Amino acid sequence: MKRLDRQRIAACVPHAGAMLLIDEVLDWDAAGLQARSTSHRHADNPLRDAGRLHIACGIEYAAQAMAIHAGLAGAAAGLPAPRAGMLVGLRDLHLLAACLDEDAAPLRIAVRRSLGDSQLAVYEFTVAAAQRELLRGSATVILDANPPGAAPAAGAGAARTPPSSGNASS
Repeated sequence: MKRLDRQRIAACVPHAGAMLLIDEVLDWDAAGLQARSTSHRHADNPLRDAGRLHIACGIEYAAQAMAIHAGLAGAAAGLPAPRAGMLVGLRDLHLLAACLDEDAAPLRIAVRRSLGDSQLAVYEFTVAAAQRELLRGSATVILDANPPGAAPAAGAGAARTPPSSGNASS
């Protein structure tokens, strides 16, 4: 099993502070990733609106899991870390609850890369709490929306270099 804690996850994505939504990577391999989060219960979650966390915010949880996976899988294959990813399409999106914070159980986020290369990928994803699936769908992502020499993408954070294995310490 390849686990990563929040500190190691922060090295994989440009998100920081409360916007870093994933608490722990439970396992990952070249095909996908399983993660856990409790940030949907936090009153200071930056995605909250009128005190609630709409179910569509689960897409951001899945997108962060995809970014973590892309960085880890790319590093394992000897590829440079993407500078900034961009979600460019959603398909077969099923929102199966009203809000992410309806259930106090930790969120389980699963992403599986179904096709792609070093620049573009399609991921299938699910977000669940306890035994209840909250949302699922598929996303197309540009893995490096800000290649070297290009102007930074709007809102793009600093590039991060993901750890090369799930067991090394930071």
